[in-house]
Amino acid sequence: MSDLLTDLQRLESQLHHPGVRLDESRLQALLHAAFHEVGRSGSRYDRAGIVRFLAEQGRNVAYPEDVVADQFAVQALGPAAALLTYRTAHRQPDGTLARHTLRSSLWVNDGAGWQLLYHQGTPAGAPW
Repeated sequence: MSDLLTDLQRLESQLHHPGVRLDESRLQALLHAAFHEVGRSGSRYDRAGIVRFLAEQGRNVAYPEDVVADQFAVQALGPAAALLTYRTAHRQPDGTLARHTLRSSLWVNDGAGWQLLYHQGTPAGAPW
């Protein structure tokens, strides 16, 4: 189980990296064709929508978001599916943390590698 946690945590963390978020081909590889999300805001996104949203966000912010993530846990749901849960916050330019969020991601593996099928973010209080 620790290998699964390590693998999925690495893949999920790539999605927090500004360079990956702006790389459409990398996002296409990480996100399943049927990917969908309910974001922290409550907005719904499909794969094309989230790729477009991340590209626009990257062009419109003065500084790249520094995502702080911890409390990763994984639950295998079968040989080719797993639920990853964790917390995030965004480090502000002054060093404070904001936008605390509980996150869950459903990852599937069709034999070619893990892809994110579903993601949800829920606003949370500050634990740090």
